[in-house]
Amino acid sequence: MRVKGKHVILSFVLLVTGFILALSYEVANERNTASLAPGFERQWEIEDELRNQVISEQTVNRNLQEELQMLQTEVRELENNIATIDQEQEVKAQNLIEDIERLRKLVGQVKVEGTGIEISLEDADYVPDGENPNNYIVHEFHVQRVVHELFVAGAEAIAINGFRLTHQSYIQCTGPVIQVDGQTSSAPFVITAIGDSDHLESAITLPGGVHQQLVNDEISVRIQKKNTVTLEPHLVESG
Repeated sequence: MRVKGKHVILSFVLLVTGFILALSYEVANERNTASLAPGFERQWEIEDELRNQVISEQTVNRNLQEELQMLQTEVRELENNIATIDQEQEVKAQNLIEDIERLRKLVGQVKVEGTGIEISLEDADYVPDGENPNNYIVHEFHVQRVVHELFVAGAEAIAINGFRLTHQSYIQCTGPVIQVDGQTSSAPFVITAIGDSDHLESAITLPGGVHQQLVNDEISVRIQKKNTVTLEPHLVESG
């Protein structure tokens, strides 16, 4: 067969077409290979791992915030409880201090000063003829009666002729005189007490009370309220 020009052209066209097809296949194959490259998969795995880590951290933070709120609530409750306890303890301590101070006054350990009352007991000025003089003098039980009534009425401190009384004091009659804790004292017996002077006076002068009993025993009684009374501690003789 004779080779004609059209046959040459046709062969050339087929050759070019085959080349183009081969080249297209190669390019497509390279693209597919690039999309599945190991570096690309690793990056995707890293991003997915980081995303999961972020989600996990957000969950942990949310749980920690909830726990923090609970702890803050407990702390506020504890602070309120502590404040309440402190106030109670402060009140108890203040009451205890006041009780101790009051007891120290009663037992004569400290010098005290304040309003009060002074009661003087004297023997009778006149003894009728034929009467027993012993019935017209002040005895220790007269003094004890006044002292007892004053303590019951709330006296904070008491002294007899300047001798401060304590919770262990004793009054003893020795002939015409009395002894207060061993200290000799004679009439007139001046009983000084610190406290509400109006209240102390009212207690002594109650109808049928101590004052009336003393008068009935022929004792001369003088009562005087004082704006300021000072009593020295026990065992310190003030005269």
